[in-house]
Amino acid sequence: MDAKESKHRIVGYPVLFGVWAALLGLTWLTVGLSGTGMGSFTILAPFLIASVKAFLVVDYFMHLKYESGFFKYLLLVVLGTVVIIAWLVYQDVAYRI
Repeated sequence: MDAKESKHRIVGYPVLFGVWAALLGLTWLTVGLSGTGMGSFTILAPFLIASVKAFLVVDYFMHLKYESGFFKYLLLVVLGTVVIIAWLVYQDVAYRI
């Protein structure tokens, strides 16, 4: 590996603190929404908030933002596989007699 390829990216403390504050805020939003009756949005809202939180963690704390396209593609393949498996499990449970 060349010296050019092993560039280390240093994320500053203000950025990390901002991401941490966003994660705390989103956690409080999830807790705040848990007591409200939102109908069918009751399940969707926490999943959307959790997706945003997972994106922030993967992008900033795990430094996927600075990785090559292969790792980003691999993450999409893994997430797609998880979604398909979850959908298959749901179909099995929902239509079981």
